[in-house]
This record gives sequence, structure tokens and C-alpha cells, in this order.
Amino acid sequence: MSIGLLAVLATAAAAPAAWAGAGDAGQAQGPRKLEWTTTSQEARDGLTELQRRIESFQGGRPTAELAKKVAAADPEFALGAYYVSATTPPPENRKLLAQAVELARKKASDGERRFIETMAIVRGDKPADGIEPLRALARDYPGERIVHVLLGQLLADQKQLEEARAEYEKANALDASTPRVHSLLAALALLKGDYARARASYESALKAVPAGVAPFQLRNGIAYTYLYEGKVDEALASLQAFVEDYKKAGSPFGIPEVFVWNAIGRVNLENGRAAEALKAYEKGYESVPGSGLDETEKKIWLGRLHHGRGRALARLGRHEEAWKEAATLRKMIDEGGERGKEFEPAYHYLAGYLKLEAGDTKAALEHLQQTDKDNPFHRLLLARAYERNGDKQNARKTYEEVVASTQNNLERALAYPEAKRRLAAL
Repeated sequence: MSIGLLAVLATAAAAPAAWAGAGDAGQAQGPRKLEWTTTSQEARDGLTELQRRIESFQGGRPTAELAKKVAAADPEFALGAYYVSATTPPPENRKLLAQAVELARKKASDGERRFIETMAIVRGDKPADGIEPLRALARDYPGERIVHVLLGQLLADQKQLEEARAEYEKANALDASTPRVHSLLAALALLKGDYARARASYESALKAVPAGVAPFQLRNGIAYTYLYEGKVDEALASLQAFVEDYKKAGSPFGIPEVFVWNAIGRVNLENGRAAEALKAYEKGYESVPGSGLDETEKKIWLGRLHHGRGRALARLGRHEEAWKEAATLRKMIDEGGERGKEFEPAYHYLAGYLKLEAGDTKAALEHLQQTDKDNPFHRLLLARAYERNGDKQNARKTYEEVVASTQNNLERALAYPEAKRRLAAL
């Protein structure tokens, strides 16, 4: 459950006009905003509520249903169609997005059309290509808050952090009452190493979250700030608080709380608490068998349990048992056919981890070179293997990749402190 750019945009992009009455063609006061090309008051009211939900981290099924109601209230409202595409999971969302673009070209105002066409780029294979169109929209519609937010996210993804911060500040100048932009500003402070400031921003945003909402980004963000500072107990406290938030909110992500317990397990594991990690992985999986997940998803979470068990057992020195977990995962992937192929990097991550713990650095390297090249923690393991194998040049290069990463997720929070220390020592 990371909050990478595309994952955020998949829902956040569903707020294409500043809420609180924006979009009136005859509006003369304030900076220019997009014109909403609908005469349906129901569609307008629904759009306002939808935007507020997204700005307050209220996603999931209720938000998707609200998007459908907006579109149903005015089938020719291009933004309504766009919302449906933005709140529909793949692969169906691609077809719906194409339909929204087609409708926008026929029925929408110039601003709406440009926004939807730009978001089709942002949600495509090359999100960065949307930066210049968004900049143009921000110049032409300076009062359109979401344009500044999305532009900031794209700039941050391109490591243009100061420009991103400026766009977020513009958004907050228009309206700072909801938590989302505060969270994005906190993420920038975190990447710059200002952990106290980041934590204060996350905690401030947390106060603006409506009751009954599961604040995933905020609780996780607070945990990350503590991990960067080496304060493990405080990080775990934030994650454990989110377990309760999530259950009270009715598991709004459509999955049980297993993903939070897996994060708790990883924090324990990578901070020398392997026995506690093993308990957390097993505790989390207890929520899976009786859940509403389909059998395929349940099997995937079982595979993740074997993965976590294997790593924990290896850290406990129980290498034979750990490798049995890897063999089980290997069998599950092979039996998964075409679907199983996507988990190959995860298998190599586990196998490399176990070989590294067992002292077989040559075998570890072979596996770790086949893991996710964009994952900071996978790169950290590869750097460890290079260093232990005496290859300081590649170790240094790979540690540098970890330090240069701008992902705001658990992978980086676990990997960055060690990578920075090892770079200084090499």
C-alpha cells in the first residue's frame, strides 16, 4: 500500500475543480476557475461533496458510487464521466477515461476539455508529459485549486521539490481547510530531512480529518518521520493506531487490516525484532480467511505471509525453515501461471534476503539483481550484497540510488538511514 504518484492521482485526480461553488460561468469575483458545463444542480452538489471527500481521504466504494450519481444526474457532463473513470479500478477505467475525453471534446467548456485531456496524459504511461499542460491551465485558471495540487505532485515526482512546494502553497492559499495538501507539504519536508516539521504538518492534517475516516497517508507519514530518526517505538505506535482507525472506519480500502500488520512486521524486522515481526505477520493474516476477499486475493496474502515468515525466520537464524517458506512461495508462483509472473521480483527479493542472511553473498547477488529496481529497500539489499562481496564501487552507486530516491513510502523510510550511513563509511 504505497502512496506513489499514480496511485494518488487515480483518486486525487477526481477533483478537477476547486470546490465551494466553483465553475459558475458568470462568476466575476476571485481568480478564474473552470466553467462547469452542467445545468444540473444535483450534479453540482454531488461534485462538491465528492471533491470534499477526496480532499479528506475518503475514498473507496462510497466515493465511487457518488461519482456514478454525479454522472447519472447529467450524462452529458464530461467531468461526471471523468470522475467515474478516476474512481473505477483497472482495466475498465481506461475505457471510461477515453469516453470522458470524447465527451469533453463534444460538450465541455474549454477549461474542462483541457483538464480532462491533460489528465488522460497524466494517467498514461508518461505522467511527466502532463506538466506543461498543467502549467498552462494553472496560468489560465489560477483559482482552480486542484490544478495546483496535481501540478505539485507531478513536479515532486520529477524531484523539483521547491516548485512543487510553491504549487501546494498556492492551493492552500485558495483553501487550507482540508488535510490533503497539508499532507503533501509534509511529504516534501520529510524528503528534505526536516522530520520535525514534517511530523507537525502530518499531525496538523490529522486534526482536519473527519471522524470515522482512516487516515492512511497521515498515520503512515508520522511513522516514517520517526523511522528516519531511529525512533522505532514511536513509529510502531502510529501504525498500531491506524489499525484501530481502519477497523473503526469499516475497512474502507476493501481489504482487511493485514496490510497494516505487515508494515508493523517489517518495521520490527528491520530494527532487530524478528520474533515480534513474525507475530505481526501471523496476526495480520488472521484477518484474511474470513474476509470478503476473493480466493485469488486470499492466496496472494497467503503468499505474503510466507514471504514475511521466511524473512523473519532468517533473521532468527532458522535458515532451513526460512528456505522452506521460499520454496513454498516458489511453488505458488509457478502454479499461478500467467498471473504468477508478476510476483517473480518478490520471490527474488525473498531468496536474496535469505541468502544474504545465510552469508551466501554470491547467490544473494544473483537474486537481488532481479528484484524491483525502483524499490529503495530492494536496492539497499543489493548494495549490502555488493559491499559484502567486496565490490565497493557498485555498493556506493547503489547506496546513492537509495539516498536519491524521492519516494515517500515505507521502503525508503527503512532503507534511507542505513544507505546514508554506509555511503559516509565507504
